[in-house]
Amino acid sequence: MPDQPNPPSSEEISPVPPVKGRRLLRSLAGLVGLAIIIVTGYVRGPSLLHALHTVSTDDAYVNCHATFVSPRVSGQVARVLTEDNNRVKKGDALVELDPEPYRVQVAIKEAALQAAQADLVVANATVRGQIGQVRGLRFKLEHAIEEVDNQIAVIRARAAYWEEIKATHVLAAAEFERSKRLLDTNAVSTQEFQQKQAALDVTKFQVTQALESVNQARAVLGLPASAPEGQNLTNVPADLDQTFSSVRQAVAELMQGAAQLGIVPSSYDLTPRQIVAEFYQHDPGGDIDRIYAGIITKAPALMQAQAGLLLAQRDLDQAILDLRYCTIVAEIDGIVTRRNVNPGNHVETGQSLMVLRSYRDIWVDANFKETQLRDLRIGQRVELKVDMYGGKHPFEGRITGFAMGTGSTLSLLPAQNATGNFVKVVQRLPVRIDLVDYDPDKLPLFVGLSVEPTVDLQQAPTGPNAGKFLQERAQAAKP
Repeated sequence: MPDQPNPPSSEEISPVPPVKGRRLLRSLAGLVGLAIIIVTGYVRGPSLLHALHTVSTDDAYVNCHATFVSPRVSGQVARVLTEDNNRVKKGDALVELDPEPYRVQVAIKEAALQAAQADLVVANATVRGQIGQVRGLRFKLEHAIEEVDNQIAVIRARAAYWEEIKATHVLAAAEFERSKRLLDTNAVSTQEFQQKQAALDVTKFQVTQALESVNQARAVLGLPASAPEGQNLTNVPADLDQTFSSVRQAVAELMQGAAQLGIVPSSYDLTPRQIVAEFYQHDPGGDIDRIYAGIITKAPALMQAQAGLLLAQRDLDQAILDLRYCTIVAEIDGIVTRRNVNPGNHVETGQSLMVLRSYRDIWVDANFKETQLRDLRIGQRVELKVDMYGGKHPFEGRITGFAMGTGSTLSLLPAQNATGNFVKVVQRLPVRIDLVDYDPDKLPLFVGLSVEPTVDLQQAPTGPNAGKFLQERAQAAKP
């Protein structure tokens, strides 16, 4: 058998002292722990420092505008030109309604417009005819005044003739008396005496006839046949040519004709002279041509015809507009969703046919806890990580506004905490984050996608309303 090695003797074994070994182990453990702390700090330090000056939440999602597509006119659907999830641009045709009923309405309104144009021509001719009639009535009024003045002149002429005949009668009476005295002395023949007597009788009858002629002329003007005591037969009222019945009748006819042209006097008791003076006040210079031109433009019949023409034109415009509305177009760039219309359906005005979701006007609604809102402001930069892209394609955003209420108060059925069973719960406030340099053609976002926004508190806010909680008051756009 081979020789076995001799075991070491007890004198050759020298064990490590127990105290020294324990110290070595503690030193090694301390070095390992320090190394772990250093490595952890090196690896996790930037994340911890980043967390100290950022605010984030996982309660956020993508949102966008939704436009409900509705017809502006009722009718039967002829064609549907799009499907769900189709991408359309503003102005693209989506649905077409049967246009035939509206084409018929356009034809009817065009005929009505032509009739209204003809009515305007007729009204214009009628107004000009009325103006000619009024001018004729004015001349009739002047003629009536002239007739009164002529009749007054006749009274004066007959009265003068009466005075002349009276003088002739006095002369004839004197000749008769002289002949009568001379007849007794045979200085005058009987024949000559009889001639003087006949001449006296003739002049007497002539005086009576002249007086009756004056009374007749006075009666024509409505004056008493016999002049009042102490007055001359030629005395007539100074304004008789303004108040005589035939003149007043001519004034009434003139007013009636002028009323059809929209000319109404300030009073119906005006005299012809006052009416004429008031008529000339329609033009500062008293130009009769300008006055009649202004009357034509403001004549009620012409204005009514013009209004009818305008109404017919607006009816035609509405019919053409309704015909154009038979083609329902997209009002925004978007994607078709919730299509619920098919050819043959009868649709009514305002009925929802489909919904367009904008793929450009995208933003993020982030619900931050109320304890996170202290340092948030409009204009702060936000980093957005979308679960759809696994955080590999971060988006950049900017805070643009804060909702004026928490999610619980703005809900359809807000919580009622006045029951005595109130339990405090940390509330969340919706914060709107607009995307910066968003390109839907490269990395599209869809409504409802989960987003994790991280707000950088160290960078200064930028852009409109930067550093504020509330936006400025919106100004209405001027037309």
